Amino acid sequence: MESTEWSDRRPDGPYTGANPAYVDWLVDGSMLESARRVGTRFTGTGTVWQYPFATPNPRAAVAKAPVWFTAYPSSMITREGESFLAALGDDELWATLASIGIRAVHTGPVKRAGGITGVELTPSIDGHFDRISTDIDPAFGTVDEFRSMSQVAQAHGGTVIDDIVPAHTGKGPDFRLAEMGVGDYPGIFHMVEIAPEHWPLLPEIPPGADSRNLDEAQEAALTEAGYIVGPLQRVIFGDPGVKDTNWSATAAVEGPDGVSRRWVYLHYFKEGQPSLNWLDPTFAAARLVVGDALHSIGVLGASALRLDANGFLGVEKGAPGRPAWSEGHPLSIAANQLVASMVRKLGGFTFQELNLTVDDIRTMGAAGADLSYDFVNRPAYHHALATGDTAFLRLTLTLALRAGVSTGSLIHALQNHDEVTYELVHFADLHRDDLFDYRGEQVRGADLAVRIRGELIDTLTGAAGPYNAIFTTNGISSTTASVVCAALGLRDLDALTDDDVAAVRRAHLLLAAFNALQPGVFALSGWDLTGMLPVSRGSVAPLLADGDTRWIHRGGYDLLGHAPDALASAGGMPRGRSLYGTLPDQLADPDSFVSRLRDILAVRDRLGLATGRQVDVPDVDHPGVLVMVHDQCADEATTATVLNVGPAPVTTVVRSAHLPVGAQVRDELTGMPVGIVAADGSVSVHLDGHGMACLGFTQR
Repeated sequence: MESTEWSDRRPDGPYTGANPAYVDWLVDGSMLESARRVGTRFTGTGTVWQYPFATPNPRAAVAKAPVWFTAYPSSMITREGESFLAALGDDELWATLASIGIRAVHTGPVKRAGGITGVELTPSIDGHFDRISTDIDPAFGTVDEFRSMSQVAQAHGGTVIDDIVPAHTGKGPDFRLAEMGVGDYPGIFHMVEIAPEHWPLLPEIPPGADSRNLDEAQEAALTEAGYIVGPLQRVIFGDPGVKDTNWSATAAVEGPDGVSRRWVYLHYFKEGQPSLNWLDPTFAAARLVVGDALHSIGVLGASALRLDANGFLGVEKGAPGRPAWSEGHPLSIAANQLVASMVRKLGGFTFQELNLTVDDIRTMGAAGADLSYDFVNRPAYHHALATGDTAFLRLTLTLALRAGVSTGSLIHALQNHDEVTYELVHFADLHRDDLFDYRGEQVRGADLAVRIRGELIDTLTGAAGPYNAIFTTNGISSTTASVVCAALGLRDLDALTDDDVAAVRRAHLLLAAFNALQPGVFALSGWDLTGMLPVSRGSVAPLLADGDTRWIHRGGYDLLGHAPDALASAGGMPRGRSLYGTLPDQLADPDSFVSRLRDILAVRDRLGLATGRQVDVPDVDHPGVLVMVHDQCADEATTATVLNVGPAPVTTVVRSAHLPVGAQVRDELTGMPVGIVAADGSVSVHLDGHGMACLGFTQR
């Protein structure tokens, strides 16, 4: 049932727990009830026994969908009157993407999100990652349009990837029912009922609000009273006076039994995103999330799912004086295996967007999601371009290689909906006291994280990049093009010349080559395809009011040029400035970003790089050079990706024990001969500034 029908069918009487009609209305619109309904479609059928499901299969997932376009519902500009999902189901769009080499579309979150107060639906507070329903948000389209999009994708040999959020919901019907103490609903969330005699320990709720964040003293008092586990390992989106802790208290809410209750609930992220409790005796959270996954795969026709924020599914009281165990918890591993196995049972695959340590990615990838987002190297390749030095990038690549995190199991991405992350959790948390070899020094992990963050801030924000913005403690809000502009010293975006744009395009392609010319998935967004710059802060001022600066890099983009006069997307995002133009215009120009990208992807496909294996990240003789060696590509061949992140030309010697001695070497990107591999496994390569080469080897 469409959410518009449910929300318009408003009950009579007061909108309180004392009104059975209102409670029934909330139940009918809840995700837990939807999960019950959709689950009955599969229970007792042979549908869920046709595919292997126990073990992740990243190679099969990459082979099915090696290159992704990551859309963002609020930012895509469509024809007048055309919905986002209808635009994504356009045969012309899929034909255009296929001609570039893109074989999958990640829709981004399109289901109803935000919250509900009384009977009024409230808007999303986190880009639709605060889901409250399995229904499609009417702002983005309809169920029929999603199904049609899936069918068009299949006709072009493509894959549609949807989202589920195993970590939290918004404050929708499920949360409102939980506040009332109805049935299993409190079991969905990490929420604890506070006895009335302890209400003085809770904060007063301001007028017009339904909850308030606990300060540290209140958190400590409730921990001492035995209600909650206390501080967690970190406060994500922490903001003094706004979010001091990961806990908030509700106002008093009357239930159907006439009892008024106040609760304290956990939220890793924003206050309107209550966290799910995966080990409540009701297992209500597991039922809700699995039902959401079944709906996306079995009802909408998606072939894959992102597990958003899936590393935060277990919370356990820590030792005295220590924070609660909340990251890398075994319960997260178990919950992820449960969800990922269910998706594999239906013939799909999953990927996790897990910004934790290399250790956690390896452990959770052993039985959970098939693929992991490459948070290991994402900040490192931005750092390499910003500083002209690949030392930190070589370190992160080597760490993953030695830890057994295969690059072929990772999604290597340019810009997505989030900021350039620089939390560097691997170094700042679990390995904070370990020593790492960096630029010839032995540096503590915690100190290295501080140094890298500082260098990113200094080179990409402030006077160096006034159009970029710091986003709390998480990273930098920017587009890939604006990262490049700052790295190139282009401070005034209004003064860019044609030569400047050409330089930006060249460095942007270099970053694309790093992500594409290695095993695994390569992903890029509409902001990348069109070369978008950030929008002005003033144009999205209301969205920045809570400190979330990410909206500056989510400007509206028009892929096919169907709405040249539109000033904003249907989702309300102001049209951003495109440096490269529409896809049809770019495909008509062999030197454009998209045409050059198409050539890179053609080489990637021909060499079988996506399903190869990274075997070496050798030392280099120039700080701006990066070398990645791969084998088990097409016909078991060996390839080497060689990049120059600096603006000046360089001649470098590539040396690796994996290079076939005596083989003739050719740059597969240009078709030009390079030389012959010497007896010591080396070959000399010349690269232009921000240049690239993909070396192929042929035995004479």
